[in-house]
Amino acid sequence: MSTVETAGTCTAIVDELERAVVGRRRTLELVLIGILAGGHVLLEDLPGLGKTLIARSFARVLGLDFARIQFTPDLLPSDVTGASLYDQRSAEMVFRPGPVFTQLLLADEINRTPPKTQAALLEAMGEGQVSVDGHTRKLPAPFIVLATDNPIEYEGTYELPEAQLDRFLMRLRLGYLSTGDETAMLSRRVERAREEVELGAVTSAEGVLAMRDTLEQVEVTPDLLDYIVAIVGATRRDSQVQVGASPRGGLALVQLARGQALLNSRDYVVPDDIKQVAVPALAHRVTLRPELWVRQVSADDIVSRLLSGVPTPRTDPRAAPAAAGARQVTA
Repeated sequence: MSTVETAGTCTAIVDELERAVVGRRRTLELVLIGILAGGHVLLEDLPGLGKTLIARSFARVLGLDFARIQFTPDLLPSDVTGASLYDQRSAEMVFRPGPVFTQLLLADEINRTPPKTQAALLEAMGEGQVSVDGHTRKLPAPFIVLATDNPIEYEGTYELPEAQLDRFLMRLRLGYLSTGDETAMLSRRVERAREEVELGAVTSAEGVLAMRDTLEQVEVTPDLLDYIVAIVGATRRDSQVQVGASPRGGLALVQLARGQALLNSRDYVVPDDIKQVAVPALAHRVTLRPELWVRQVSADDIVSRLLSGVPTPRTDPRAAPAAAGARQVTA
C-alpha cells in the first residue's frame, strides 16, 4: 500500500468507529496509530467510559479475530496462555491454546490479577509467541493487546510493574465526554432502538499488516531523531523523576510519530507529529518521586512540561527534494 492509500483507509476506519464510539475521535486515532506502529495500548480510566466498547469496535472494523480475558485475582497463567491436557483417546498430552491465541485480545481490568498472571502476557506482547512445556508457539499476526486498567477501587488490585508497562506502546486516558457529546450519545441510543451498533469491516488482518509496512516509507530526518533523543533524555535528568524513559520509549516515539504523519496524509514527520504523541508514548515509562503522589502531580504533567522546555527543531522535509534538485542543477 502507498502512504496515500493508508491515509484514506485510516480515515475510513475512524469514521466507521465513530458510528459506535461518540466523542472520542482523537482517542480512536491514537489507538489506531498504536496498532499501525505494531504495539499494544493500555486504556486507563474510570469505569463506564467506553474502554471495552473501543476494543470490541476495533476488532470488528479491522476484521480481526477477537478474544476477551476478564482478569480476576484467581486467574492462572495457564488460563491465559493455554496448557497441555491428557487426551484419553490418543493417550498423549495435547496442547489446548488459551485465549491469547487471537489477533486482537482485550485484557479487561488487567490490574485485578496477580503479577504471576500478568507476567504470562510479557512474552506474548514482547515477542509475539508463547512458551509452554518447553515448546514455543507463534501467535497469529497481527497480535494486538488492548488492555484496560481501572485506576480506582485499589483494594484487590495489583499495580502493573514497570517492565509490564514498558511493553505497552502507549497509555491513554479517556476522560468524561463533553455535555454535547454525552447528549449525542444518548440521542443515538434512543434513535436506533437497540443496544449495539452493527459495524462493518473496513479492512482485514492482511490489510493491517500492509498498513504497518507503509510506516517504513515515512521519512524521519536526523534533526528530528535528535529531537526525540532530547525529549527522552529530559525525562532522565528532571529532578522530579526517579526513573526516566527507556530507549524503548524513543523507538515508540519514532513509530508513533510516523503513524501520526500518515493520519495527516504525509509521508514525512514534522515536530508537531512528535509533540502530539509524546505524552501517550512516554508518560507511563516515567517513574516519579514518591512525594509527588501527595501533591497529585502526574507523569502526564511532567512529560508535558518537559516537552515545552525542549527546543523544537526548524525543519521542513518538503524542502529537501527541492534543495537536492537545486544542487544538481548548480553542479
